[in-house]
Amino acid sequence: MDGALRSAVVVRQAGIDDIPVLARHRAAMFRDMGHLPPDQEQPLADATATYLREALPRGDYLAWVAEGAPAMIVGGAGVQLRRILPRPRPAEPDLELGPEAIVLNVYVEPAWRRRGIAEALMRTLLGALAARGIRRIVLHASDEGRRLYERLGFTPTNEMRLTRYRQ
Repeated sequence: MDGALRSAVVVRQAGIDDIPVLARHRAAMFRDMGHLPPDQEQPLADATATYLREALPRGDYLAWVAEGAPAMIVGGAGVQLRRILPRPRPAEPDLELGPEAIVLNVYVEPAWRRRGIAEALMRTLLGALAARGIRRIVLHASDEGRRLYERLGFTPTNEMRLTRYRQ
């Protein structure tokens, strides 16, 4: 982030009062990627808010927001912490014991994009995870976000997915 923007935008950890914005950002993210029809935006935001009201206080979900002047939230990013089974760590003598963090809901309001806000959010998030000793971090990158994540050290993996919506 350039110096002028750095003074205009502050990244801070999100709290309960930020849930409505976090939920709206999640729905907007899926909408902007073309994965959410307009009639599903509010149901997704409502379901997200319900989830976050439990997960944030429990510490299962951590979130950060970027505030632009005057105290308007212009972006956010979150991470869900999940337990994993112990597994070998490639090229390391020890085991990966977890938890694992999955980065979710990285979103910046359209008028504030291309100003380094997503990168500032991600660097804050990654720093907080490092301070907690969390070494395994995954995410699903949108086409728009891929370059940022690669700059931050993320690499493509062999993940595959099976989705069963109806049986």
